[in-house]
Amino acid sequence: MSFLIADGVLPSNEGRGYVLRRIIRRAVRHGNKLGAEDSFFYKMVAPLVAEMGEAYPQLVEKQAFIESAIEKEEVQFAKTLAQGLRLLDSELSNLKSGDVLSGEAAFKLYDTYGFPVDLTADITRERGISIDEAGFDEQMNIQRQRARDAGKFDVDYSAAIKVETPTEFVGYEKLDETQVNIIGLYQDGKEVDELNEGDEGVIVLDRTPFYAEGGGQVGEMGEIRTSSGVFNVEDTKKSGQAIIHHGVVNMGSLKAKQTADTQVISAIRAASAKNHSATHLLHAALRKVLGDKVSQKGSLVSSEVLRFDFSYDNAVSQKDLATIERLVNEQIQANVETQIEHMNIDEAMAKGAAALFGEKYGETVRVLTMGARDIEDGVEKPFSIELCGGLHVKRTGDIGLFKITSESGIAAGVRRIEALTGMGALRYVQQADSQLTALANQLKAKRPEVADRVQSMADKQRELEKEIERLNQKIASAQAATLVDQVQTIADKKVLIAQVAGIDGKAMRGLIDDMKSKLQDTIIVLVGEKGDQLALAASVSKSLTADIKAGDIIRHLATELGGKGGGKPDYAQGGAPNSDKLASVMAQLPTWLQSQLS
Repeated sequence: MSFLIADGVLPSNEGRGYVLRRIIRRAVRHGNKLGAEDSFFYKMVAPLVAEMGEAYPQLVEKQAFIESAIEKEEVQFAKTLAQGLRLLDSELSNLKSGDVLSGEAAFKLYDTYGFPVDLTADITRERGISIDEAGFDEQMNIQRQRARDAGKFDVDYSAAIKVETPTEFVGYEKLDETQVNIIGLYQDGKEVDELNEGDEGVIVLDRTPFYAEGGGQVGEMGEIRTSSGVFNVEDTKKSGQAIIHHGVVNMGSLKAKQTADTQVISAIRAASAKNHSATHLLHAALRKVLGDKVSQKGSLVSSEVLRFDFSYDNAVSQKDLATIERLVNEQIQANVETQIEHMNIDEAMAKGAAALFGEKYGETVRVLTMGARDIEDGVEKPFSIELCGGLHVKRTGDIGLFKITSESGIAAGVRRIEALTGMGALRYVQQADSQLTALANQLKAKRPEVADRVQSMADKQRELEKEIERLNQKIASAQAATLVDQVQTIADKKVLIAQVAGIDGKAMRGLIDDMKSKLQDTIIVLVGEKGDQLALAASVSKSLTADIKAGDIIRHLATELGGKGGGKPDYAQGGAPNSDKLASVMAQLPTWLQSQLS
């Protein structure tokens, strides 16, 4: 696990991250069986480093990061382990050795509590019980089908289509290509001779300017035209060595072995290239500001979206985000020409090129260098140098503007930055500027004064809310004196049933406490009316909880009034909408209490 994390793998619900999560969770569960109650597993990293750190220095360099990643996963799993084990114990309580746990129960453990099915199998095996694996697989397939139904293309064409002939990509420098050959047409994953108007399908060409989805960049869009029809390309992907074009026949028909002309939508490509190049500058800026421990965990780049995921334990401060944003925009303003070189992988790594963990690279790689050169540790280095086969701007200045719009955590040790470039960034800034101007006008303040003015108003509002709460408590205390006279006897028990005006839930608790100090061995039921809402509260002296429970009283009232509530035997509360039913429900409450107490 330590080596996986050192190499950039983190616990997740997909791929290698899911394998790592399963190993950790199995280990934690066995530690739990051996009596470990607190987090323990991450503490084993230190002796591992002591034993193997000399041979594997990356363990020493990343020890703190590895410990943090394992501890976070431990803590997260500990929260669900106890609940999951209770559910499993409940399911197994009615089974004996030789019985079978239903696939539905095993799937619920997996889906709700994160129990991998092999972990559930470990536990059941210890009791001589097996799992209905076919039933589990059926539930899993249902879930996968739901996920597929949410997408436009139900068929996984990339897996279904097998093309021996590789497609030549000619799109780095151009948006169109003429006289290409259609070498395959597919519909519903099956090869066909023709696609007609309105048909959804896939076209495979011998060469194409369309960039296939990869490296975080989405597939391109455009048109494929033949003498007999027009095909709208809505997405482009890879299938082995072939590039496949998903889309719909917009006009006429297309046939296998026809020649065609292709055209990529230029505006979409230009916007996508700006966003893709910006992710490289962002990655470099993150490492400069947050340290070399930052590594890319994924990205999504389209004409409208720039999303970058990276490894980092804490939320990035606003100050650091501002610095990162400034560094990227400095490189944009420098307007340095993008350099593209092809070399073998060892040369690229020697030059300091960053590679994305998990990506497969051939012997010859495409190295992208961006940004102004600077002196670092006495060596001249470019701002960004990475292995990348994607589409990029010719000069950093083509990006125009870079604006971070959000930063958030998406998994343990993984953060996400979303940003805009070019005209999208400008529109965002203009909208924010317009909102700030409107706010300043409303507050009758200068723009630099807006934040202080809003803070002052928020502080004032909190003071007023506290004052309102104090006044409500005074009102409640004033009413308490008169309520004592309304105590009645029901089934030989002292009972106070009352409606109080202008009291919300918070004030109700104070009023109940006040009444309890005045009335011993009493059942107290109060309904507060404030606007269109009712606050319900009940208190039962501990000497009487064997006869009736406060939670039962509130559940009865809430059910009758169309609300909800509950609580402990000696105190419970709830709420309901105010309605004409209140008078009749309150009138019948003594009779109901009589039936419960008799």
